[in-house]
Amino acid sequence: VQLQASGGGLVQAGGSLRLSCAASGPTFSNYIMAWFLQAPGKERLFVAAISRGGSMTYYADSVKGRFTISRDNSENMVYLQMNSLKPEDTAIYYCAADRGLWNMAALPTSRRYDYWGQGTLVTVSS
Repeated sequence: VQLQASGGGLVQAGGSLRLSCAASGPTFSNYIMAWFLQAPGKERLFVAAISRGGSMTYYADSVKGRFTISRDNSENMVYLQMNSLKPEDTAIYYCAADRGLWNMAALPTSRRYDYWGQGTLVTVSS
């Protein structure tokens, strides 16, 4: 599957953005989908994941209550609604797809993901 992330941009602190990730291929619903972020000079960090059917979600503590992950399997899309943005949310955001099992303890592990999008830059100004 090929992934294409979009929707990044410049926003003031407290504002909102909605990221989108378009997936190619007929088997999108076979994948757990996730978002990661990577700030300049830092490691890639887990943000959120959603199960194949969309009934289960899992978030990093840093974004709980502010970000919402969702998916539309009929459109091969996954979204990340980001509210109450903070300057520390500034990063490149990547979507990723995983064929493995839903295991919350392992979801934040980037190496388990099989496919990655190219990333979209989010900049939050103070």
